[in-house]
Amino acid sequence: MNQPTRPRVEHLDDDVQGIRHPAPRLSWWLPAGAGSQVAYRIRTDVWDSGRVESDQSVLVPYSGPAIPGGRRVTWQVKVWTDLGESDWSEPAHWETALELDSWQASWIEPAEDTVAEPGDRPAYLLRREFTLHEAPEHARVRVTAHGIYELFVNGVRVGEDELTPGFTAYRAHLQVQSHDVTGLLRQGPNVIGAVLSDGWFRGRFGFHRVADGYGTRTALLAQLDIQAADGGTVTVGTDADWRSTVGEIVAADLMDGQRVDFRRAIPGWAEPGLDDAAWSKATVRDDGLYADFGRLTTSPAPPVRRVETLAPVAVTSPRPGVQVVDFGQNINGWVRLSELGPRGTKVTLTHGEALGPEGDVTMDHLAVADDTQGVTLDPGQRDEVISAGRPGDVFEPRHTTHGFRYVRVEGLPVSLSKDTVSAAVVHTDLRRTGWFRCSDERLNRLHEAAVWSFRDNACDVPTDCPQRERAGFTGDWQIFVPTAAFLYDVAGFSVKWLRDLAADQWPDGRLPNWAPEPGHARRSEDMYAYITGSAGWGDAAVIVPWEIYLAYGDQRVLADQYASMARWVAYGARIAREQRFPERAAVRPVAAPHEAYLWDSGFHWGEWLEPRHADDTPFYLQDHGPVATAYLYWSAHLLSRVATVLGKADGAAEYGELAARVRDAWRAEFIRPDGSLSVDTQANHVRALAFGLVPEELRAQTAQRLVELIRAADTHLGTGFLATPYLLPVLADTGHTDVAYELLLQDTRPSWLAMIDQGATTVWEDWDGVDDDGTPHASLNHYSKGAVVSFLHRHVAGIRPRQDAPAYRHFDIRPEPGGGLVSAEAEFDSPYGRISSRWHVSKGRFHLTVTVPAGTTATVTMPDGRVFDAGPGEHHETCPTS
Repeated sequence: MNQPTRPRVEHLDDDVQGIRHPAPRLSWWLPAGAGSQVAYRIRTDVWDSGRVESDQSVLVPYSGPAIPGGRRVTWQVKVWTDLGESDWSEPAHWETALELDSWQASWIEPAEDTVAEPGDRPAYLLRREFTLHEAPEHARVRVTAHGIYELFVNGVRVGEDELTPGFTAYRAHLQVQSHDVTGLLRQGPNVIGAVLSDGWFRGRFGFHRVADGYGTRTALLAQLDIQAADGGTVTVGTDADWRSTVGEIVAADLMDGQRVDFRRAIPGWAEPGLDDAAWSKATVRDDGLYADFGRLTTSPAPPVRRVETLAPVAVTSPRPGVQVVDFGQNINGWVRLSELGPRGTKVTLTHGEALGPEGDVTMDHLAVADDTQGVTLDPGQRDEVISAGRPGDVFEPRHTTHGFRYVRVEGLPVSLSKDTVSAAVVHTDLRRTGWFRCSDERLNRLHEAAVWSFRDNACDVPTDCPQRERAGFTGDWQIFVPTAAFLYDVAGFSVKWLRDLAADQWPDGRLPNWAPEPGHARRSEDMYAYITGSAGWGDAAVIVPWEIYLAYGDQRVLADQYASMARWVAYGARIAREQRFPERAAVRPVAAPHEAYLWDSGFHWGEWLEPRHADDTPFYLQDHGPVATAYLYWSAHLLSRVATVLGKADGAAEYGELAARVRDAWRAEFIRPDGSLSVDTQANHVRALAFGLVPEELRAQTAQRLVELIRAADTHLGTGFLATPYLLPVLADTGHTDVAYELLLQDTRPSWLAMIDQGATTVWEDWDGVDDDGTPHASLNHYSKGAVVSFLHRHVAGIRPRQDAPAYRHFDIRPEPGGGLVSAEAEFDSPYGRISSRWHVSKGRFHLTVTVPAGTTATVTMPDGRVFDAGPGEHHETCPTS
C-alpha cells in the first residue's frame, strides 16, 4: 500500500498515554518501495500542518496549537516521495497528560495499625462504591501508587500492565497510568478498587535487602473522570470515603516472594453490594511527599507485561513430597499454579536457576553476604499458597517476580503437568528490532542466550540480575546498551532510566552504582558514600545518552541529560585534581604535572570479574588509575561531541581540552618509553585501543601485544566486566579478525561457548559460573558478557551505525566472514525501516544481499575490499572468497 506505516509518538507505538511535552515528536516509515521523502503533511482532529517541504520522518515535532490536558488526539500523516503523493497512514493516537490542577483526588493510605517486618507485609484491598444515574458516555481513570497496585472496576482487572506504577526515583518522578474504563461502568451502583503492596517503594531491595527505601507506608492515588451523555461530568477519586482491609495476600515482597491464603479471600470485594462495614477507613494524606503533585509524570517506556507463557519441559520428584518443574529456560516472572489441592493444603514454591547433585533446586549461589550486618541473607524467591479447596482458584503471584528456570514445589499431594503449572515471562514489553542467524548453531544459541538475559533484566529498569540483586546497575547498562539497541527498541526505556539516574545524582556530581537508588537515607554512612562514584559505572550518565542518540537520532535526550553529564565529568576531574593513589604518592612525593588529570583514587569496581589476574590485592585496594582515567577521558571526549551536537561551542571546546589533557596524562603514566603499556593485561590493551588512548603510531604494536597476551592464555580471553564488549571488535578493527573468531568459538573456560555447551540458556555473571561438577556460582543471568553478540551484528553480518549519521540515516554494511561460517544474516528495524544483510559462501564465491530502507543510504564494503554506495532497495553482490 502506498502509505506511511509504523506511526510512533516519541519512542512509543500507537495509543500513547499521558504525553506531557507540548510538542510531542512524531515518526513514521515511508511507503514500501519509496526512495526518499520530499515533503510530509500531518493532520490531527484539531490541526492540519499542510504540506511541509522536508525529508525528515523521524522525531518530527508536532507544531500545532497547544492541546489541553487529558485530551486524546488522533493523527495521520501522508508523504510525497519519488513515488508521488501517498495515501494517509492509518490513524494513530496519543493522549495528553492531565493538568496538575485537574487532580481532585487525594492520596490515601490503607489502615495499618502496626507495620509488619519487611517480607511479612500483606497486600491491602481498597474500595469505594458509588452510584451512576446512567451509563457513561466516556470514562477514564488515572492511577498511581507508593507501592505496586492492581486496579479493578466492578470486579474486572483494568489493563494488562504489571508491577505498576513502575520503578522510578519516587522522590522526583512518579508515573501515572491512564485507562479507558467506559465499558466497565454501568447505571446504578459501581465499585472501584485496588490491591496495594510494598513493591519497590518500601519493599526489600538490592543485595543488601534494605526495606523502606522511599517511605514506611504504601498509598494510592486514583481519579475516575466520567462523562455523561448530556455532557455532565462526575469525578470519583481517592478520598476519605475509601475503605481498606487485608485479603488473601498475607505477604508480598518483590524479592522475598508472595504468600497467599485463599481461605481469607473476600469474594466480590471489588463489586457492588459487599458489606464492608467491618473494613477500616483509609487515611487521607496531603503532607510531605504527598503534597508534591509536580512529580507526577508518565513513562516514556512501554509498560511491564506478561509477555510469554512457558509450559514445563519436565517434572521430576527428587524425594517424596517434592516436585521440581523445569521450564527449559531461565526467565524473569512467576509461576501460575491451577492445582492447589484440598482445603488447607500448603504449597511452597522455591525458584532457582540450577539443580544440585540430587536433582533438587539449589539456591546456595544466590545467597548474599551482607558485610555491614555480618550475616548471609536468604535469597528469597519463595512463594506460599494455602488452598481454600475452591474450584477455579489459581495462584499467580503478581506482586513479586523471580529469576528462575526451576521451581521446587513442596506440599502438593497431586502430580503436576503442563495443564496445571506454567511460567509467565514478565518484563517491559519492548518491541523486538534485531535478529541474527548463522551456520553455526552454537552461535545461534549464544545469541538467543544474550537475548533472554536482556529480556529477563529489562523489568522496568535495566537490572543486573533478576534474582539476587535486581538493581539498575549503571555499569551493566552502559556496556550493553549498544547491543540492546539492536535487539529491541530501548529508546524510551533508556530515557526513563536516565531521568531517574539524573534525579539520584549526588550534589557533588558523583553517581550511584544503581538507579533508581532508594538509599538516600544511607548517604551519610561512610561505606555507602565510599562505594558511590565508580568510574565505568557513573560514566553511564554520558555513554548511555550518546548511544541512544546514535541509535535513534534523539537530540532531546542529550539536552535533557547534559547537566547531569557535565556534573559527572566535573566530579571525576575534581577527584583527579585533588587526590592521589597512596602508593603512587609514596613513590613520587611531588606529583608530576600530568597527575592533575590522573584519576587514580577513590573506590572503583575496576575490571570487575577479570579472569587470570595475578594481583591478589583486594580489588578495592588496587590502583584503578588506568581504568578510571581512561573513562574520564572517554566521557569528556563524548561530552565534547554532545556539546557540538547541541550547538554549545564553549562546552565543546572546554570538554575537548579536558579530554586531551586526560588522554595525555594516561599516556604519560601508562605508556613506557618503548611504546608498551605498563599495565600488561588484555583489558588494558583493549580499552587503550577502543578509546583511542594510544597514539596512532602505536596502535599496531598495542594490538599485536594484545594478541600475544591472548596466545599466552592459550587463546582465551582475559577481560572482565568493562573490556569484554570491546574485545572482539578491537581485534577485528586492528586486522586480527582471525583471532576474534578464535576467541568467539573457544569452547573451554573462560569463554562464551563454554557457557552454552554447559546448557546455559542465559549469560552468566562469572566466566566460571558453573563448575565441571555442576556447582553454580554467582548469578547465571547477567546480560553484560552477552554484549559480545554485537560482534555478530556488526562484524559477522556487518550492519554498523555511523557516528556522523545518527538513527542509521547513513550506515555501513561491512561483513567480515571467518571462523568456518558459510552463512550469516541479520535484520534490524531501524528508525527509518528494516535493514538486512545476508551472506553465504558457495563454490568459492561470497554472495551478499543487502536491503536498504527508504530515506537512507548505505556504504557497502565487500570482503575483497570493494566499496560502493547503495540507495533504498535490495542489492545483490558477489566476490571471490579469497
